[in-house]
Amino acid sequence: MTRIGIILGSTRPGRNGEAVARWVYEVAAQRTDAEFELVDLLDYKLPHLDEVYPPSMGQYMQPHTLSWANKIASFDGYVMVTPEYNHSTSGALKNAIDFLYAEWNNKAVGFVSYGSAGGTRAVEHLRLIAAELQMADVRAQVALSLFTDFENYSVFKPGDFQREALTTVLDQVVSWSVALAPLRAG
Repeated sequence: MTRIGIILGSTRPGRNGEAVARWVYEVAAQRTDAEFELVDLLDYKLPHLDEVYPPSMGQYMQPHTLSWANKIASFDGYVMVTPEYNHSTSGALKNAIDFLYAEWNNKAVGFVSYGSAGGTRAVEHLRLIAAELQMADVRAQVALSLFTDFENYSVFKPGDFQREALTTVLDQVVSWSVALAPLRAG
């Protein structure tokens, strides 16, 4: 069965992303067309990139990199949940992405973002990164506003229409993950 990792891209104390990622997982877990797993960057304790060789060489030396690589390699596609910090994604998510290369190739990725402008600028940066990693980013996106989808900027209460947007993201990620399977097998 197709496996999709839902990556929680914030490690900040008091992060809004935890509630967002749980919501994404709860909606996704009701589906029968793929298997979904929530992956929290906090569980991997990745330092700043500390590998001697470039990730494209695939010669990982550090135990934390090997653990991260094994987890990411186990998926056919991803939904990245990202905050927007200073018009971009979180440093923690960017660092985690940068640790690997081949594990990301020929896989689909969708985005759920949050921030004052819905996190859209963070996703624009992630789309450029995805292209370099030979990932197929899906067009649909969930953009959650701190003003309208959170109460007091911290209690997650998404509008009903956001669930429809999330369903579209999940539909596209699963479809593209299945379509790209022959490339990963070859």
